[in-house]
Amino acid sequence: MAAPSALRQPPVKTWTVADLHRKFGPIPFERIRQNPPPGRGTVADVERIHDHENRLYELVDGILLEKTMGYEESCIAMNLGRLIGNFVIPQALGLVAGPDGTIQLDLDLVRIPDVSFISWDRLPSGEFPSKAIPLIVPDLAVEVISQGNTAREMNDKLREYFEKGVRLVWFVRPKLRVVDVYTRSDQFTRLTASMTLDGGDVLPGFSVTVGDLFALPKRPADAGGKGKKKDEPRPGKSNGRRKR
Repeated sequence: MAAPSALRQPPVKTWTVADLHRKFGPIPFERIRQNPPPGRGTVADVERIHDHENRLYELVDGILLEKTMGYEESCIAMNLGRLIGNFVIPQALGLVAGPDGTIQLDLDLVRIPDVSFISWDRLPSGEFPSKAIPLIVPDLAVEVISQGNTAREMNDKLREYFEKGVRLVWFVRPKLRVVDVYTRSDQFTRLTASMTLDGGDVLPGFSVTVGDLFALPKRPADAGGKGKKKDEPRPGKSNGRRKR
């Protein structure tokens, strides 16, 4: 069974604004939590904030970084998660989590993939995790890139995923309508709308046309119809029935 790397207590570092800019790039500064100060955040802080403030934070090097996602990105993530779940669940292959599926990859590393799949063999004792933030490493991690994400932030996340044992990473890019498929942090294949995204060795047999991931639902032309039904009384008009 694959397991996270050996946990070790990281050194505490004081992060300046310049340090944070170098680490994450031109990230919106309000995404970086200042209480506790950068460098002193813990997994317990992530849990406490989620429970009391209903906000999602990732944890990296003691820095609490708020998870943000636009509405379109969330719809795309849920669409892909549904498709993967429809494939995984009937075959009892493992678990599929969505955009708030928080996982602990190491002692001071908490990430929230937009979609993740973990096989039963990777779960401790092969059981459903009981902790709010389980210490697990998924087989597949999917990130739907939002406007607030920087290249440096996502490159670090990509590197961390593979260092901790993730086997396959998909970067879904709504603005470009492409999916970048990573089998290593330094090796990827870009799939365009007409191409097929498949599960590779992680989810053999799963496939979806890339363009279908970005085809957001539209209201049917006859939905909600215009005007009133013929048998529906209009305001202020008699319906032909006498009151008793």
